[in-house]
Amino acid sequence: MNPRVNPVYAFRPPPELAAGRGRCTVAIVGAGPVGLVAALDLAQRGIRAVLLDDDCTVSVGSRAICYAKRTLEILNRLGCGEAVASRGVQWSVGRVFFGNAQAYRFDLQDEPGQRWPAFVNLQQYHLEEILVDRAVAAGVDVRWRSEVTGVVPAQDGMRLRVATPGGSYDLDADWVIAADGTRGVMRRLLGIETQGQVFADRFLIADVRMRSSFPTERWFWFDPPFHPGQSVLLHRQGDDVWRVDFQLGPDVDPEAERQPERIGPRLRAMFGADVDFELAWASVYTFRCQRMARFVHGRVIFAGDAAHLVSPFGARGANSGMQDADNLAWKLALVAQGRAPERLLESYDRERTRAADENILHSTRATDFISPKTPVARLFRNAALELARRHPFARRLVNSGRLSTPTALLDSPLSTADAAVEFDARAAGTAPGMAAVDAPVAGPRGGWLLDYLGDGFTLLSFGALPGAAAALLGHAAIYCGTVCVEAEAPAPALRIEDPHALLAQRYAARPGTCYLFRPDQHVCARWRAFDAHAVQAAIARATGAP
Repeated sequence: MNPRVNPVYAFRPPPELAAGRGRCTVAIVGAGPVGLVAALDLAQRGIRAVLLDDDCTVSVGSRAICYAKRTLEILNRLGCGEAVASRGVQWSVGRVFFGNAQAYRFDLQDEPGQRWPAFVNLQQYHLEEILVDRAVAAGVDVRWRSEVTGVVPAQDGMRLRVATPGGSYDLDADWVIAADGTRGVMRRLLGIETQGQVFADRFLIADVRMRSSFPTERWFWFDPPFHPGQSVLLHRQGDDVWRVDFQLGPDVDPEAERQPERIGPRLRAMFGADVDFELAWASVYTFRCQRMARFVHGRVIFAGDAAHLVSPFGARGANSGMQDADNLAWKLALVAQGRAPERLLESYDRERTRAADENILHSTRATDFISPKTPVARLFRNAALELARRHPFARRLVNSGRLSTPTALLDSPLSTADAAVEFDARAAGTAPGMAAVDAPVAGPRGGWLLDYLGDGFTLLSFGALPGAAAALLGHAAIYCGTVCVEAEAPAPALRIEDPHALLAQRYAARPGTCYLFRPDQHVCARWRAFDAHAVQAAIARATGAP
């Protein structure tokens, strides 16, 4: 096995070591993808967090590798999207096999006019390196080899005890984001448990370096001839590295199964005896579908694997975690700056626990389908796979992992409901609570709608606005930018064009239609005609005002 050599980040003694104590607005525990995204997002909103990590490098092993379109949109807003997309492998096509024959093929992106692919595959360590470089450039205070060993309530916040190679110090933080993963210390220090299900089956992950003619697609086998009675997943990553997941069953010895002498024969049976490959990394895992009852505990807020766990089939772990950070950062920034009440953070708990429940449901169903627990369940699974070869309706019954999509926050307390019969079923995909649907545009900031969303609240108007509207919204207590489509835009509003008419189509717009977007690019209200009072009321609702 030839493991990758990770970069080593230097420990730099922080100023708090001399005095023994310091203070910050936000401390983030854990410099994985979730913690780094949270720190970057806060920095763009004027909050420079202190980011603490007990290690001095990035992820060991590829770990999370599949990043969905919504996550790429978030990373692009933070200045990392192009770097991740160009460094990784882009894909949208998957194939499902039963035995030695293809059951069916699917394409996750068959609509034209898309900026990002359905997924980009990139090893987690590459993603983290990109995020670390971006965080340092953004002025984030990243502190390596800084282990949190204690946490207690302090005046208007929490006090963290931080151990470093140069000694220990206390860090008082108004707010703490716990993004320290499934084995992190924050849950243990606070005595908080997760609830859910642990599955008995074990799976082997193997990263294999080789040159291969396999297409850049997701291939999933049920009961293949090279691994009978079990399932196998194949994905391509960057650097000519391929991810292979082998189902092993519940009774194997995990330490023995991760040894090269046990992995090699499995790979040769799959790829053929004449294929040259190099084993780069391996791990054995079990499925867990669990979450905390609440993600907000006073001044400590949990995100990512620290808050919820799902099986890796479906790419719902890292994607959901970075979407946690996307949901939280703008709310915490407003609260920390005194521009919104603390109760706004309850909406993070409500929205992201709902997302976790959705991910856990999909993950549990996939696990049950991949690993039938009874002969009857296996009979049903095999019948569905046989039918899927000939009948498209049966493909909806096959579950090799429902792939990650953003959760629709349709019952969010921050959303303003549509007026009666204002929007019909054609506009269901852009209802309040949905993530914004991107579309090609032309304008001063770039060629895509999402280039104009995310700095704060944004009103998108399909048509002209009253002359004073943009100035009124721009100087309100909570800033709201304005963007006008195919119409004159009174300063400080921006004008964009809809050259392919895809923007109007995707938002079921007609002249006068207006959409209000949250800072995380989710729709929070929409109208068929502009009404300044309605817009202001919707912003107040979306920021927790009474």
